[in-house]
Amino acid sequence: MVRESIKERKRIQLTRNTKENIELYLIMLPTVLLIIVFMYIPLYGIVIAFQDYVPGAPFFGLGTKWVGLKHFKDFISSYYFTRIVKNTVVLNLMNLGFGFWVPIVFALLLNELKDSFFKKFVQTASYLPYFISSVVVAGMVLSFTATDGIINKLIAALGGTAQAWNTKASAFPWIYTLTCIWQSFGWGSILYLSSISSIDPSLYEAAELDGAGRFKKIWYVTLPFMLPLIIIQLIFAIGGLMNIGTEMILLLYNPSTYSTADVIGTYVYREGLLGGNFSPGAASGLFMSVINLLLTFGANTLSRKFTDYSLW
Repeated sequence: MVRESIKERKRIQLTRNTKENIELYLIMLPTVLLIIVFMYIPLYGIVIAFQDYVPGAPFFGLGTKWVGLKHFKDFISSYYFTRIVKNTVVLNLMNLGFGFWVPIVFALLLNELKDSFFKKFVQTASYLPYFISSVVVAGMVLSFTATDGIINKLIAALGGTAQAWNTKASAFPWIYTLTCIWQSFGWGSILYLSSISSIDPSLYEAAELDGAGRFKKIWYVTLPFMLPLIIIQLIFAIGGLMNIGTEMILLLYNPSTYSTADVIGTYVYREGLLGGNFSPGAASGLFMSVINLLLTFGANTLSRKFTDYSLW
């Protein structure tokens, strides 16, 4: 009787909560369906990484040829493996080292602006590159870095020698990193700005009464409130260390820059889509995803141990 009574109370509570939050559930429904249809259902196709898959053939059946870890072994032992893994890690580390802190600093500086009109203008202008098509952004960058581009004209005006930067392998990591930072730092600052706006103004007033200047208020009030968000964003960044903006690289690179620009994503694109080798391409992509998963777990564990902030 007691057990049945507890179950009945739980059922009544669940029904009440559902009725009270039905609007929120309906708002969530399209997003949940989108995630299920485009992210979870396609996971079924992972099995082709363990097969010699032929387009049009069933994933399971009499004609399915299972090869186990053959494609993974071929990928790891391939001539390009060391190069693409190295380039993937280097480009991501450069993005992490030079780009991760830019939205944070930008949000802190923008928060210090007192002129609301100018503040809104700067904020809006910083968002615009994010909404420009990657094709347009890449076209602009390639034009700027060409032999007759604006960068070389400035170099020539200062007495330097013009070079085709867009075909120099050594310049590609910097071109890619700076392009990604310019395109995304404004949009990336939105979360930090929202975190700053939630800080109680009385804390700033108390700090000012204690003699704190602008820098000390940022250091002792603003940054501590931003720290949980910064840690979470850092975990995501580390977890995506093997994942990189393949689309932008495909638009920016060329055969002369393959030595520093070819990454796992571009290899999967060439091998899987252009070459029609779907099983090796799927194996390469799955390899990258597993490494990202392990990095996410590792970063989350270290964060929970040393900072008390974590994803779970």
